[in-house]
Amino acid sequence: MSEFPNVDESYSAELVRKGIHLISLSIPVVYYFVSKSTALSILIPLTLAFLLADIARLYHEPTGRLFVSIFGFLLRRHERNDRGRQLTGATYVLLSATFCVLVFPKVVVITAFAILIISDSAAALIGRKFGRHPFMKKSVEGTSAFFVTALIVVAVSPKISYLPLEYIIGAVAAILGALVEALSVGIDDNVSIPISIGAAMWLMYWVFLPALDIFKLDALL
Repeated sequence: MSEFPNVDESYSAELVRKGIHLISLSIPVVYYFVSKSTALSILIPLTLAFLLADIARLYHEPTGRLFVSIFGFLLRRHERNDRGRQLTGATYVLLSATFCVLVFPKVVVITAFAILIISDSAAALIGRKFGRHPFMKKSVEGTSAFFVTALIVVAVSPKISYLPLEYIIGAVAAILGALVEALSVGIDDNVSIPISIGAAMWLMYWVFLPALDIFKLDALL
């Protein structure tokens, strides 16, 4: 979605969407305290429920009309257009969370997903309100907000041994996440951002800190 003032969607609707989006921060927070199996036992049914509801919305006209009448003000243009058969952002968040928990170590999931929720929200709100200088498909202001808030997430998120290099790994991954968000590569941000950050972090841990047990957090429960 464009961040510049010629968009047809109201800023107030974006505020509501991002306020709801921030509720998803509960995913990395709760995951810190529970095991992988417990997290998946919650995420998989939720994901299936949202996915089935989305499919019903897109392919069953009465359900689609009911959904739009209730939640239409929260939907983006591409989510309201059934020709593209686009899932909602909430469904993409849950699909992405389930995939990340299945594939990545806990320390990576928590950081990557917290960056998605906090930094993507900051980029959208700052970019739409103050974006004046184009950068890739977004704005300098929005991308800067993403990067700065991502650095804050990296600073406070859990680490394996709290080595300086772990913070550098997080910062490099934050840069990648900001670029992916700015590029809008054709894949929903809720999928592309955490997976790109997660893959980059895991790779850098493996390359630069091979002796570190990256699954240490997973084994605590």
